[in-house]
This record gives sequence, structure tokens and C-alpha cells, in this order.
Amino acid sequence: MKVNAQFSGITLVEVLVALVIVALVLGAGLKATGALTNNAQRFEDVTLAQWCAENELIEMRLTGNLPATPTNEMDCLQLGRKFHLSMKLHSTPNPMFKRVNIQVLDEMGQPHFSIKTILPVNVF
Repeated sequence: MKVNAQFSGITLVEVLVALVIVALVLGAGLKATGALTNNAQRFEDVTLAQWCAENELIEMRLTGNLPATPTNEMDCLQLGRKFHLSMKLHSTPNPMFKRVNIQVLDEMGQPHFSIKTILPVNVF
């Protein structure tokens, strides 16, 4: 006597394979989400550092006063975040202008932004 039995279900191996695939997809999704979060934080840090540097340059342009010493250190507070600015003045071939280099560091000394420009010397 022959018994012909058909099973209509999923085996344990098929369930385990499906779980492995779902776990891999979820892991990749978490990694991508983490990368997006890190990029957003980095963008915010760079933007705030840029505001600090540009505020110093704008103040010098508006007042017409460059610092008296060639190297200057100062702190800047933007949206509750503290940044440290390192400014260096360099002479140019034209004595009517100075080259200004500003580097912005975070609290841990990591550089976030730097800018170089030429500003006129106050001749008044």
C-alpha cells in the first residue's frame, strides 16, 4: 500500500533563510540611517563653524580694524556650541592689504572649517 501525502507548509530551513535575509536587510538599513545621522551632524558643525569665521571677517570689514598682533585666538559661541578660532595675519606684496587665515576648531581641537581671504588695511 502506497501512501501519497502532500504537505502544504514551509519547512524550518525556509523560515531560517527568510529570517537571515530580513536580518541582513535591517542591518543595512540601520547602517545607512546611522551614516545619514552622522552626515547631518557634520553639516551642522561645519555650518556653525563657518558662521563663526564669517562673523569675525565681517566685523573686521565693517570696523576697518585688523588685529594688532599677527596671531590671535578667540572663542565663538553659536547656538550653544563653543568653537575656538585661530586667526593669522600675513603680509602681502601690496602693503595696503593683509591676508587673513582663520581656522575654526571644536571643543576637542578638531578642525571644522578654515577660510582665507584678503582684507584692506585700515588707512584712516
